[in-house]
Amino acid sequence: MSDTPENGAAPAQTPQVTSRVLAQYIRDMSFENILAQKGVQGDAQPEIQVQVNLDARKRSAENQYEIITKLNINSKTKEKGEPLFILEIEYAGVFHVEGVPEEQMHPYLLIECPRITFPFLRRIVSDVTRDGGFPPLNLETIDFLALYRSELARRAEAEKAAAN
Repeated sequence: MSDTPENGAAPAQTPQVTSRVLAQYIRDMSFENILAQKGVQGDAQPEIQVQVNLDARKRSAENQYEIITKLNINSKTKEKGEPLFILEIEYAGVFHVEGVPEEQMHPYLLIECPRITFPFLRRIVSDVTRDGGFPPLNLETIDFLALYRSELARRAEAEKAAAN
């Protein structure tokens, strides 16, 4: 038995997806140690809040994209809600991506690319919080697929509300 379709045509080839990280870097970072500036009395049990935003940009070179993961991390005391620290960081990865169909490029850039750079970003957050005088903050793994889907749902709701 042959793999050739009945009409004699060769089977369609799916394009080979290739992706390489060309560079990774911190675009912007701010760490504010409010505890050291103002002082908080007693045993400060932290409550951590992490906000994640993603951005993708086509670069001038062919098949190159810059993906930016933005984290805004606030730590407050559980008891009184007094701020302990604020960490804002934008971490970028430059990727060379080929073979991804155009209709799948947007999800690929905002799901797969941040997934690749996240371990490096996690390490930076851990080091910065430790160097700032706090226990190292080890971020939980971010589900970029769920994040992407929730953003699509949010945008659809916003468009629906704007249409009414």
